[in-house]
Amino acid sequence: VAPPAFKDEFGGTLGATCIPVFLPLTVLYLLCVCRSPVASVLQWPPVLPPTAQLWDPLAPVLILGWMALQSFFYLLPMGKVRRAGMVLKDGSRLKYPINGFYALCSTAVLLTLSLWLGMPLGYLFELLLPLAVCAIGVSFLLSLYLYICSFWAPHHALAQGGNTGNPLYDFFMGRELNPRIGSFDLKYFCELRPGLIGWVVINFGMLMKEVELRDSASLAMILVNGFQLLYVADALWNEEAVLTTMDIVHDGFGFMLVFGDLAWVPFTYSLQAAFLVVHPQSLSPLGATAIVTLNGAGYYIFRKSNSQKNQFRRDPTHPSVANLETIATATGKRLLVSGWWGLVRHPNYLGDLLMALAWSLPCGFNHLLPYFYVVYFTVLLIHREARDERHCRAKYGLAWDSYCRRVPYRIFPYIY
Repeated sequence: VAPPAFKDEFGGTLGATCIPVFLPLTVLYLLCVCRSPVASVLQWPPVLPPTAQLWDPLAPVLILGWMALQSFFYLLPMGKVRRAGMVLKDGSRLKYPINGFYALCSTAVLLTLSLWLGMPLGYLFELLLPLAVCAIGVSFLLSLYLYICSFWAPHHALAQGGNTGNPLYDFFMGRELNPRIGSFDLKYFCELRPGLIGWVVINFGMLMKEVELRDSASLAMILVNGFQLLYVADALWNEEAVLTTMDIVHDGFGFMLVFGDLAWVPFTYSLQAAFLVVHPQSLSPLGATAIVTLNGAGYYIFRKSNSQKNQFRRDPTHPSVANLETIATATGKRLLVSGWWGLVRHPNYLGDLLMALAWSLPCGFNHLLPYFYVVYFTVLLIHREARDERHCRAKYGLAWDSYCRRVPYRIFPYIY
């Protein structure tokens, strides 16, 4: 059973009860606002669509077909077919296919073929609400399946934070750490495949809708598509790094991650592109250059800091990290206190937030909606940093206190 500290995450039972209701409604509300002429998140009464707009029989076919297609790519013997993950409670290591980038490339080939065949990819704009409704439905059904199946899992396979005995909380957090069907790892698959690749496909659909409406894609739309495609391609190119993240190593696979992976990511992260379909923006060359520079700076910080961390974890004796200053811990591991990780405790989060701002700036300053992602992501990363802080303090003890004294700033140098 989980210790008391784990039972209070995400607001405990109250949060686990309210979030599965509030967040799906938030997704649908944001999509409705995005399509409205005013596009005001503060509009009252709120923009509510007729129920007929929430359903299209094509939507479940596309959602299930998309999941099946990405599952097929996951199972193909492309790339590094198997790689050991982190050591589990029973001393074993699971193995994973490292072929997400090939899945992205294969998807791009199919999209190109679809364009050549004249398929109306811009119709995704009309289908956004029905697709989101179906993705939310799949999230609930998969979460229920995972919760029920977890009672047949061995005790060592359970996640510490999702094994409290409270059904609502455990459903939300996820009881089982690495649920699998045979060798098919459900959490690992959902983490980077259907939602992340689906995000860039939706973005491309929005670009094609703009071409359909205005005969060409705007510079703002091209920048949003390009920035976010780079981010997704980077995540899939460096797929092995996800095996050491909190999502994979610590969190169970319940509604929190299922909904985030399958519904929240593709339908809220693509809001900027959907916004630009209805609310086109013009960018000056100088403005575009400044935005590209901001995104480039954010990406540089994000990639360099993550690469340094991953290299140190793989091989602390590698020449690129061998001379970095570290602090020894009682666990035998060492904490970096120089390089990128001596600047702030989470330099990768800093890079993430700079990119998030760059993705929103092409949408102008007349509406708050395109900046939802920046606000949400700031809250998410501050919350995640606080979770990291608790876990690291519990794990490393006095060494962590020493590290915090050496690196006092969490995300923003000299600010926070």
